[in-house]
Amino acid sequence: MAGACVERRLAAVLTADVAGYSRLMGADEVGTLAALKALRREIVDPAIAEHHGRIVKTTGDGMLVEFASAVDAVTCAMIIQEKMAERKAEEGRPRIQFRVGINIGDIIIDGDDIFGDGVNVAARIENECEPGRVCLSDDAYRQVRGKTAFAFDDLGEKSLKNIDRPVRIYAVRSTISSAATTAMSQAETGKPLPLPDRPSIAVLPFANMSGDPEQEYFADGVVEDIITALSRFKALFVIARNSSFTYKGRAVDVKQVGRELGVRYVLEGSVRKSANRVRITGQLVETVTGAHLWADRFDGGLGDIFDLQDQVTESVVGAIAPAVEKAEIERAKRKPPDSLDAYTLYLRGLARLYQFADRQANSEALRLFNSAIELDPDFAAAYSRAASCYVDAKSSGWISVTADDIAEVSRLAQRAFELGKDDAIAIALSGEALAYVAHDLELGAALIDRALALNSNFAEHSGGWVKIWLGEPEAAIERFARAMRLSPLDPRMSEMLAGTAHAHFFLGRHEEAASLATMALQHDPDYQPGLRISAASAAMAGRPQEAHKAVVRLRQLNSLLRVSNLKEVLGPYRRVEDLSLYAEGLGRAGLPE
Repeated sequence: MAGACVERRLAAVLTADVAGYSRLMGADEVGTLAALKALRREIVDPAIAEHHGRIVKTTGDGMLVEFASAVDAVTCAMIIQEKMAERKAEEGRPRIQFRVGINIGDIIIDGDDIFGDGVNVAARIENECEPGRVCLSDDAYRQVRGKTAFAFDDLGEKSLKNIDRPVRIYAVRSTISSAATTAMSQAETGKPLPLPDRPSIAVLPFANMSGDPEQEYFADGVVEDIITALSRFKALFVIARNSSFTYKGRAVDVKQVGRELGVRYVLEGSVRKSANRVRITGQLVETVTGAHLWADRFDGGLGDIFDLQDQVTESVVGAIAPAVEKAEIERAKRKPPDSLDAYTLYLRGLARLYQFADRQANSEALRLFNSAIELDPDFAAAYSRAASCYVDAKSSGWISVTADDIAEVSRLAQRAFELGKDDAIAIALSGEALAYVAHDLELGAALIDRALALNSNFAEHSGGWVKIWLGEPEAAIERFARAMRLSPLDPRMSEMLAGTAHAHFFLGRHEEAASLATMALQHDPDYQPGLRISAASAAMAGRPQEAHKAVVRLRQLNSLLRVSNLKEVLGPYRRVEDLSLYAEGLGRAGLPE
């Protein structure tokens, strides 16, 4: 009503919900409610009261709490999370984890309830938070920095649903004591910080080798962009910029950096200017052994300084992701059998999954991913990789997809994107499995687009295949080209090249398709989609001997393959003419009807 007085005040707002609540309720309604009530009574409500919070309202799986102080809100949230982590799950009781989002802002008072942007931002930040963690907005961070014993990891700016501006988010991390006390303790005992439960990396300030102060800003900008880009990969633990830059201008030992920051990998580099040219070098080092895992250099003109900065960021991130993954897999292989946790099982499954032409390895990978899920039912990546095992099995003709297979793939994919709402890899792999195995092309394409929106540095190639199935070969070529640029050392390079060959084939460029297929088979001679497109494109290009050779190998790998059952291994092609052209090419190559 015009002229009505609206009561407002500035407040710290905390929202929390139970991760995987629907799954927990579906599995054990009574047990979940009992466990949640016990946690409220014994941990949550006492902590809120002790830190002068007011529970505004509760929902089935969450709550909205108001504090007068951001410091109280963050301290209360961390005490709750730490006590819940320490509490051993009682036998027969479900394990409950909260996600907590905190914001400080202007709120509207309506009786006992509160509304407004301050509340909405807190709720959206909570959606970005991992189970068991506490995240806060940059406004809240400015109020608490230097006032608590906690550390804060900068997760970068996020575009939040229905919020009209990007919000920088920080994840709160416990420390044993204040920064000064921790430093003294380390100096006295030499005890390193414990490594996180996922691959961890620090990007150190790049050295300015040119003597030109102007290049100092450029070098710092490159490092900040790389940190932001890496932080989008949920599988990586990335040290915040403020901690990394404490080493600026210092001669450092990467092993010491690893101990001080608690990271397994360090990226270091340099910038050198000569006339109107700039050279940037980078190298990735494992801190425990000092081994160099990757190194490269980038050259460009000063006139294209921002393009060069973007190129360096994309190339470094694209190289680091597979390099770290490879190093983690090798580390998992060396781990003794009596200490296998969910993450180690996942990595071992990944190693088996990457043996693409091996049916037994595929089955073993699926078993390992399912074992990881049994140990950690909220492991989004394990669900998505298990779904990928069905993708590879179908593509290679190892299974004839049944209704039960489709139901299982749909279940795995749905759990993956439910649990990994901001995990681009889990979402994209789920989309590929739904499109290829379950033939849900629309949902699959939507999930892959969502993954790309979440992480523009993700070397995603499944979207290229979906574009082919949708009948958009030009868009497919663009998707595959970007994926290859971002990840030039990718273990699935054969898939990217074969996918590009398919796109050219459907555009009538049979010579180009045949050449690309040959390149794909150089990476993996038994990759069946590569053999199929090699045979079809060579036949249509008038190269019968090459086409026949590919078909011979194809039938050795899959003796049951015929033109008549081709649809069982091919994707869900929307355009009938694409499928007909493919069948014609393979028929000319000698594949029996």
